[in-house]
Amino acid sequence: MLFMVVLLTVLHTQLLGIDERKNKSYLQFTGKIILLFVILYMGLRPVSGFYFGDMGTYNMYFESYQEGNPIIAKDDVAFHLFMKACSYVMTAGTFFLLCAAIYVLPLWYLSKKWFADYWFYAFLLLVGSFSFWAYGTNGIRNGMATSLFIIALVFTERKAVMIFFLLLACAVHKSILLPTVAYGLTLVQNNPKKYFYVWLAAIPLSLALGGFWENFFAGLGFGDDRMSYLTEGNINEDDFSSTGFRWDFLIYSATGVFAGYYFVIKKGFKDKLYHHLLNIYLIVNAFWILVIRANFSNRFAYLSWFMLALVIIYPFLKQRFFLKQHQVIGYVLIAYFTFTYLMNVILA
Repeated sequence: MLFMVVLLTVLHTQLLGIDERKNKSYLQFTGKIILLFVILYMGLRPVSGFYFGDMGTYNMYFESYQEGNPIIAKDDVAFHLFMKACSYVMTAGTFFLLCAAIYVLPLWYLSKKWFADYWFYAFLLLVGSFSFWAYGTNGIRNGMATSLFIIALVFTERKAVMIFFLLLACAVHKSILLPTVAYGLTLVQNNPKKYFYVWLAAIPLSLALGGFWENFFAGLGFGDDRMSYLTEGNINEDDFSSTGFRWDFLIYSATGVFAGYYFVIKKGFKDKLYHHLLNIYLIVNAFWILVIRANFSNRFAYLSWFMLALVIIYPFLKQRFFLKQHQVIGYVLIAYFTFTYLMNVILA
């Protein structure tokens, strides 16, 4: 269904100007329909651990809390407090619907705040991302945390609100410490050129030193038990069941790097917020490249991939770079979603 919406949107980009009333009306109407559809379709899915992995585990926690049992989890306490509070007033099905709303609504809110009338292009890319479905139905807690991190980026000018959402995101899932630390680094040094070098250097370092990096970061105790993700568990197992240096997913990640390089270095795009976003992506993705050989390293890949759509589409919706830019946006939409469709529909 998303593929049909993408095709229809691409058709509009080829036939209408981006500022035409018909196009703006289409964006607003279709955007609201897709927002509602995605939340309901994802949130009202059957409660099943067989089909949706970690959903089954969360359901067991939820039923335990409904029976009045205390919280025994030591990590990600905010999520468990939220789950226990919900267990008093709603069913498990309603809880997962609420989780879907918390996962999706921040993506809509950021798109509206950053891109105004053209928010649907960004939102469509976000919900059409390769890992979007997996982290809304399986890695639920991680998906919610990344959306809270995204909300924090909306409030970069209101530091107290931004810090609140960053802390909340980390409390929901501690893996968000990685992009949070990366954001802190960009506050000290926000020059994209230096981070491009960091990203490029990560490739030969990973190739040359192999499993050294997994052991190194595990020895540092980074993210407490999150290092066990490098060898245990799975999300989207079919996609990451093959280990080794994943050139295919490196190329996928490189699309964001190329987009950032093209707009910032080649075209001189100067936007402080975009530089922060791009640099966070480069830092976190470089970290993933270092541990790319590990089993199911997608748990770290997603910590940069959830920003990939924004890294790619942001400049298009902020400044004109091409004579027929609306048509180019259409090409980007179809190319970006084709990878998702290939991996999650055709090859699956």
